[in-house]
Amino acid sequence: MKTAVYPGSFDPVTYGHIDIIERAAETFDKVVVLVSINSAKSALFSLDERVTMLQQAVREFGNVEIASFDGLVIEYCRQHGIHTIVRGLRAVTDFEYELQIAQTNRELSQDHVDTVFLTTDLRYSYLSSSIVKEIASYNGNIQPCVPEFVARAVYAKFGFAEVEAK
Repeated sequence: MKTAVYPGSFDPVTYGHIDIIERAAETFDKVVVLVSINSAKSALFSLDERVTMLQQAVREFGNVEIASFDGLVIEYCRQHGIHTIVRGLRAVTDFEYELQIAQTNRELSQDHVDTVFLTTDLRYSYLSSSIVKEIASYNGNIQPCVPEFVARAVYAKFGFAEVEAK
């Protein structure tokens, strides 16, 4: 069985993330969406909240499981016998950073882990969790960016009632 891991902070999960998960699920026998703690970012949602949101967001994909891990992705791969990491690319600006991470992971794994890049659907090429949080912090409309249940949770974190669809 060919298994891949799709790591990220998913704070919150967006339609861009779901697009990559769905396409990875079509490509691999099993996809583990690995929710991690990113020490460089300040999280809006707890690790458990992010795991729960992702479980709800991908429940229709039978070959996707959600896990969490506090450590290097390559260590998770080693512990679980996974040899492929999936990463999403929105634009050329993502590529340089993602390539550096992919090369580092390959070196750390002693050539046992490869990274597969999937480009996100053009509809989501502008989308990031940071943008969603920024819009929501001003009570802006994030409904085109995230599933409804995620939008409600994000607005609640900022103390707003849900914004009506525009």
